Amino acid sequence: MTAVLETPLATVTPDAAPSADSTPSFESLGVPAELVKVLASQGKIDAFPIQVDTLPDTLDGKDVLGRGKTGSGKTLAFSIPLVAGLAEMEVKRYVGAPTGLILAPTRELATQIAAVVEPLAAAVGLTVTTVFGGVKQTRQEQAFRRGVDIVVACPGRLEDLMRQGVVRLDEVEVTVIDEADHMADLGFLPVVTKILAATPPGGQRMLFSATLDNGVDKLAKRFLNNPVTHSVDSEESPVAAMTHHVFEVSSADKAGLVSELASGAGRRILFMRTKHQAKKLARKLTDEGIPAVDLHGNLSQAQRDRNLAAFGEGDVRVLVATDVAARGVHVDAIELVVHVDPPAEHKAYLHRSGRTARAGTSGDVVTVCLHEQRRELSQLLRKAKIKVTPISVDPKSGAVDDLVGERAPRVSAAARAAAETARGGAQGGRSQGARRGGGGRPGRGRGDNGGRTDTRGEARGESRGSRGDNRGRPARDESRTAGSGSQRRSSGAPRTSDARSAGQTRSAGQSRSGDQPRSGGRPQGRRASRPAGSPA
Repeated sequence: MTAVLETPLATVTPDAAPSADSTPSFESLGVPAELVKVLASQGKIDAFPIQVDTLPDTLDGKDVLGRGKTGSGKTLAFSIPLVAGLAEMEVKRYVGAPTGLILAPTRELATQIAAVVEPLAAAVGLTVTTVFGGVKQTRQEQAFRRGVDIVVACPGRLEDLMRQGVVRLDEVEVTVIDEADHMADLGFLPVVTKILAATPPGGQRMLFSATLDNGVDKLAKRFLNNPVTHSVDSEESPVAAMTHHVFEVSSADKAGLVSELASGAGRRILFMRTKHQAKKLARKLTDEGIPAVDLHGNLSQAQRDRNLAAFGEGDVRVLVATDVAARGVHVDAIELVVHVDPPAEHKAYLHRSGRTARAGTSGDVVTVCLHEQRRELSQLLRKAKIKVTPISVDPKSGAVDDLVGERAPRVSAAARAAAETARGGAQGGRSQGARRGGGGRPGRGRGDNGGRTDTRGEARGESRGSRGDNRGRPARDESRTAGSGSQRRSSGAPRTSDARSAGQTRSAGQSRSGDQPRSGGRPQGRRASRPAGSPA
């Protein structure tokens, strides 16, 4: 028999997603009407627990320290107050000086956060751009020269642009640090600290992290002002709707078992430990008629985007990935996660597994275990608080057949080529896995411009930005005016002691750094009562 996760939490089924009878709606939580309309158009009416808990405080302008597991809905939990707050303040758009900032550890996560923020921002006349390595920085420079309101950035590239003088952060009103614990794991905290120190201490800050170890607690203590803490299950809390399986198999049968697990009709992610093995398995499955794409650090950003698009659009049902996809990659309806190679530690197991059973849905997680790995895996699962009994299987076992369910039709080489051509795959290729041969050797983490990969893992483009002489003035005449809306709280305290008017700006030499607080500091309280979200 297949073991099911034992947990004291109440069982959540797909039908147990939030409803009007059990949870508040976004409208009842005080989300501005413009944003409620956008959310409703996406089928999002009712809030999830982390949103219910945090929105009253974040919409009130308070600093928040949020803890929630992968798939808990935290992206919306900070995107809504970020957009609502900037709209309420009627922020002015400046060249090279955003007013909203979101920091994320990976390119994939930054891209997906931006996809959530953009429709909300557009509804209230705000603009959004992404900043990360692995791509040429020309587009990013151009966005800052035009003027942009909200930046979703990875720390490495943002620090580069700050050092080049392309961007400054002294106008930032709302800052979000997402997955701070993952940034700590990647060694980003010194860079994050430098970035936060460049933002005004009087702005609102929200930090979301699964844990508070590895220096995250120090980051919160230094940069959050009397934060309200909300915890809706830590990353290590088990997901009740996630069913765990351990399939013990012989070395001779492992490849066949993996192929069977990959052959189902629904989307699935297969995790490997190394880039080479991920590429190799994706190619092998594709040759067997199971279209698969790979995702790992040796792919350029364009290749990553193409692979994720192919996987998310449905014609490719299998993604073979290293741990680069364990955080930040969200594709709807992942029914199965397979640990082809068991991870090295329990946190990685939980992050990988979190790609399924997200936001109230259910999913299965399979760990493929060789007999000699049983003891090590048992220790890992104990640390992850997962109780599951291993069962011995081969590719034809009934337990495997029951789990896989309906098989997807095998796809011939000719059909694959036609599908790639239809997607534009003939113009540059899709991936290392789904296209055999591929031409040329794989990249080494370089961006499309051949930029080198730095020690923080984000490729730096070779083009260097010019230091715009016009930094500090409004990007365009039609940008929002800085009227009384720049007052953040009901106390009416001005945002700065000199309270710049719509036509007054700070020159580049008069920038306000993180060590120069606004006069009087930032009170914790309700924003001005003006209706939120006036379009530009």
